[in-house]
Amino acid sequence: MESGAPRIELSSISKTFGTGEARVQALVDIDLRVYPGEVVGLLGPSGSGKSTLLNIIGCILEPSGGRMALDGEPVYNGRWLSRDLRRLRLMSIGFIFQFHNLIPFLTAQENVALVLELAGRKGSEAREAALRLLDYLQVDHRKGFYPASLSGGEAQRVAIARALANEPKIVLADEPTAALDSHRAGVVMDLLKKVAWEQRTAILVVTHDNKIFDRLDRIFQLRDGRIDAQES
Repeated sequence: MESGAPRIELSSISKTFGTGEARVQALVDIDLRVYPGEVVGLLGPSGSGKSTLLNIIGCILEPSGGRMALDGEPVYNGRWLSRDLRRLRLMSIGFIFQFHNLIPFLTAQENVALVLELAGRKGSEAREAALRLLDYLQVDHRKGFYPASLSGGEAQRVAIARALANEPKIVLADEPTAALDSHRAGVVMDLLKKVAWEQRTAILVVTHDNKIFDRLDRIFQLRDGRIDAQES
C-alpha cells in the first residue's frame, strides 16, 4: 500500500559494534521504506538486529554507515544531520513498547498530557488534548485511573495515546501485543491500523506474535543483520 513519499527511508544502513576480533556487524546494507498509512512488520529471531534497527530509526543509536530520511527530511548521511535529536524524537516519532511503561503515579490522562507539556503545551491545553486522544482510542472513561488499575489492553491503549500525543508521522512499536491475549492484541492492532489510515502515519512493528500477522500490510524478515525477505 505505497502512497506518497516514504515516511521511513533507509539506504545501505549498517551498524558495527566493537573492533578487531570483537567486531560484530549487527546490520548490513539495510534498505527499507515504510509509507504513509502502512503498518509494517519486522520479524526475525533473537539477535538478528531488530532492536538495533528500531533504535537507529528512533534516532537513539547512531548507524555506522548509510543514509536515513524520516518524513522526507534527511536525518543521517555518514553523520547525524539534526542538531537536536531529542526534539526530533519528541515531535516526529512515537514509541510503543511491549510493556506500557506508564508512569505509575500519574493518571491515564496525566501520562498523555505530560508528553504534550514537554513539547511546550500549557497544562489545561495539554489535558484537553490528552482527553481527546483517550476518547479517540476508546479509553477516555479511564482517564482518572492510575496504571495499576487499568487492564493490560487499557494500559496499552493509553500508551498508544501517549505515543500519538505530538501527532508524529512515524510510530515505532516494539512487541506491542506480546503481553496481551488474542482479543486484546487484535483490538490494539486494529487501533494502530486506524491511526495509520486516518492520520497517514507510518507504523513499524517489531513482533514475534503470529496472532497479528494478518493485520500487517507488509512483513520484512531480518536475519543475521540483513533483510532476508519481504512478504506482501
